[in-house]
Amino acid sequence: MEKPLSRTRRTPAALAAVMALALLAGACSSSDSTSTSDTSAAVATTAAPEPFQILVTNDDGVGAPGIDAVVNGLRTIPNVEVTVVAPATNQSGSGSKTTDGPLTVTDATTASGYPAKSVTGFPADSIIWAIDQGGIDFTPDLVVSGINSGQNTGAATDLSGTVGAARAAVQRGIPALASSQGFPQESGVYDWPVGVQEVLGWVSANRDQLQTTTVASLNIPTCNGQGTVKAVTVLPVSTELVLNAQDCLSALTNPATDVIGFQNGFVTLAAVSPTPAPTTTVAG
Repeated sequence: MEKPLSRTRRTPAALAAVMALALLAGACSSSDSTSTSDTSAAVATTAAPEPFQILVTNDDGVGAPGIDAVVNGLRTIPNVEVTVVAPATNQSGSGSKTTDGPLTVTDATTASGYPAKSVTGFPADSIIWAIDQGGIDFTPDLVVSGINSGQNTGAATDLSGTVGAARAAVQRGIPALASSQGFPQESGVYDWPVGVQEVLGWVSANRDQLQTTTVASLNIPTCNGQGTVKAVTVLPVSTELVLNAQDCLSALTNPATDVIGFQNGFVTLAAVSPTPAPTTTVAG
């Protein structure tokens, strides 16, 4: 069985300060209650706050550019520790599928070399291994899934492995953000810097008020120089399955759904149920 990933809760400098103060307290007379009290107060104020733990996964595979971009971005946030557990290969379109039994997990890295665990299975399996099977020995404060290559709006939401992994986290009482970058226009490229900027903005705005009743699904257009993305707008998930290109030059100001908003250049934010909608069979 893989050795669980663990995280240090105090920095070396903080631990050194605590040890030094503890030695000082031991040298003081037991009858000097004032000195003991002062020392205890100093120890309490010197201890560093525990880091904000973010578990990052995706459905494009551990070596994909989107997960590498967001990992490097999240690492710039002060007092944040990032752990990566992601599928070994591309699992796009796998939704909330899972694998029965023990999972095969190996050491890996992201594209730029950040340490990771590679899970042979679906995106939701990454959460199962990390949480249910003891792959990590701490409970994340937040799961970030993505950044996915391609939008996950409308009816595509339930098909998304990016959303599937985030759903698995919320089902276990862990807040989760599913993040997706729109398909580039024609010969363009994914605008990862804009995607990372939006993810970091969401984390900054929400880290002190996270909830576990729904998945936050963030979709960021790729404008490729044809205009710029519009402000984050909270919208309901459409029932349509539409993957048209984004028009970042659109003059639309009041989109009705996530599909319409995204198509017109808005960064869309939707609250997604922790469980996929039931499949409806039409007789005919």
